[in-house]
Amino acid sequence: MRAPDAGAPRAGAPTRSRARPRRCSTREDRSLSAATDYSAKNITVLEGLEAVRKRPGMYIGTTGPRGLHHLIWEVVDNSVDEALAGRCSRIDVVLTADGGVRVSDDGSGIPVDLHPKHNKPALEIVLTVLHAGGKFDSQAYAVSGGLHGVGISVVNALSSRLVAEVKRDGAIWRQEYVRGLPQAPIERIGDSDETGTTITFFPDTDIFESLDLNIDTIQRRLRDTAFLTAGLEILLTDQRPRDEVEEDESPREWRFHAPGGLRDFVDHIRTTKAKDGLHPPIHFEAEEQGPNGLQSVEIALQWINDYNDSILSFANTINTHEGGTHEEGFRTAITSTINRWAKQQNLLKSKEVDALTGDDLRSGLVAIVSVKVGDPQFEGQTKTKLGNTEVKSFVQTTMNSKFSEWLEEHPTDGKLIVQKAEGEAQARIAARKARDLTRRKSLLESTSLPGKLADCQSRDPEESELYIVEGDSAGGSAKMARDRRTQAILPIRGKIINVEKARLPKILNNTEVQALITAMGTGFADDFDVAKARYHKLILMADADVDGAHIRTLLLTFLFRHMKPLIEAGYVYLAQPPLYQIKHPSRKKVVYYAYSDPQRDAIFADLPKDKKIDVQRFKGLGEMDPDQLWETTMDPERRTLKLVRMEDAAVADEMFSILMGDDVESRRNFIQSNAKYATIDV
Repeated sequence: MRAPDAGAPRAGAPTRSRARPRRCSTREDRSLSAATDYSAKNITVLEGLEAVRKRPGMYIGTTGPRGLHHLIWEVVDNSVDEALAGRCSRIDVVLTADGGVRVSDDGSGIPVDLHPKHNKPALEIVLTVLHAGGKFDSQAYAVSGGLHGVGISVVNALSSRLVAEVKRDGAIWRQEYVRGLPQAPIERIGDSDETGTTITFFPDTDIFESLDLNIDTIQRRLRDTAFLTAGLEILLTDQRPRDEVEEDESPREWRFHAPGGLRDFVDHIRTTKAKDGLHPPIHFEAEEQGPNGLQSVEIALQWINDYNDSILSFANTINTHEGGTHEEGFRTAITSTINRWAKQQNLLKSKEVDALTGDDLRSGLVAIVSVKVGDPQFEGQTKTKLGNTEVKSFVQTTMNSKFSEWLEEHPTDGKLIVQKAEGEAQARIAARKARDLTRRKSLLESTSLPGKLADCQSRDPEESELYIVEGDSAGGSAKMARDRRTQAILPIRGKIINVEKARLPKILNNTEVQALITAMGTGFADDFDVAKARYHKLILMADADVDGAHIRTLLLTFLFRHMKPLIEAGYVYLAQPPLYQIKHPSRKKVVYYAYSDPQRDAIFADLPKDKKIDVQRFKGLGEMDPDQLWETTMDPERRTLKLVRMEDAAVADEMFSILMGDDVESRRNFIQSNAKYATIDV
């Protein structure tokens, strides 16, 4: 769970709602902004680019995998902006055999004429000056997804080489850059009646920790982009050399095209979860003149037979996985609108349920909320939370109005939604008593926990660690191996309940779940408070085999679904016990530990071949004596821990739905397609 980020009409008379705009329109059918002349005079320059290579993290967040992929997003977002403006219908993304990335579109092409103020070609300004781009000129683009100008110049600065080719004005233009510096003036290399831009760049090895691009990450991002930009065709090709172990020789090409837009997105999520919908997908869109120009919202939603919600929000096609004002407005409107309608229709039959909470109503809800705003205010450079206050009231008002109309027109479907939510409310009330166990501190001592918690002496959460260990045998070794001052051990017996298939009362009746909730001290559900965590490291320690992987997945599913703030706070880790112990007669005092087969083979290669190598494969944690367990897995000075991240909640949600859900076929396909990644970085 690297759980690691839409076309509106442009200018025109303000209106609350209009027919769906065509995002990828023909040349004759363009919005007003698309018809506006886009040339050098539309390029606005704000500041220089000198600091990018010195402090790349300020511009792309990190020089790790996330920052590396961010370069692709910036270039693709520029092409998507062309699609949103009605000037582009297709984007091609190619991972080239020589380590480059090529992004082509059939848009209007970046202008190449001289900028009237700076006396340089507009293309060169866009590629070499920070905050230079047409997206800062509202006449050329009403909304923009990427940091554009910032983004494409940052990509140039952080690439060892970049080549730009532009088709416009009846010609093909080319310019090459090395680490952000132009190598020669723009040259005309041919004639063409077509238009478009092609950017080919090579990420700089001096900047990035690794140049390993993840094809799955790129696929997901481009797939989402196609869903958000109805009608846009995106083609992805991977031309990189194949793995030696890879048997499939078929072309690695993928096409993303969603004529139904957000409706298709909702249907994709429902299909992934293998659940039936309570009703057909609902779709709304509206636009109005806001304080910063035209703003629009598009929403698709559907309730399905599931206990978990999947709400994804986007602003100008950027995945705002931390939410923001648009998501707040949507959530508030859902709760108020359904409660008001349910009371008007006298649908709440249970005497215990006075009103439905947001959690009750979001159970089983799949929703996509996509807004376009002229001046988006994102919190953080990587755009994960929308901060525009005016967007909340716009989305909330739109949702209240249009969803109320839908409920009046579809009373049968509305009653099914209310009945489902009321069932969740009754389950919530029934679970209250079980949750009370987390409120009393003394309960930790008075309750008989499975295997019994061996607490640490420290009461400082920042230095305290809780190891969750499967089985009494391993738990015994861990208790003997630990540092009693800072390390607590909680053995669990057997496999924890699969929360993907259970309702809240059943989950809270599970002994292992009760033990974990009580030990952490954070409370649960409505009472959850991450600030009350008794440990700031929750470490899952399981055997390095299939059963151990299953137990880890069950625990992670529970934490992801019901204690997600622990993951978001960076408190959840995976222990990395070794697979092998290796000894050689010539080095009697040296013991080697290997954590994977390749690491084992590398150790073998370094050892003398004259005598037999002694290899012990650990089938479980219980096979290690306490000293070995401490030395390899628990000693803070020598151990390796993997932090469980929440970089992409949608990916994690999809993965857990597949792995722990009801659809056997989807699970089989997932396992088969990921079989070669047997050691998974979760």
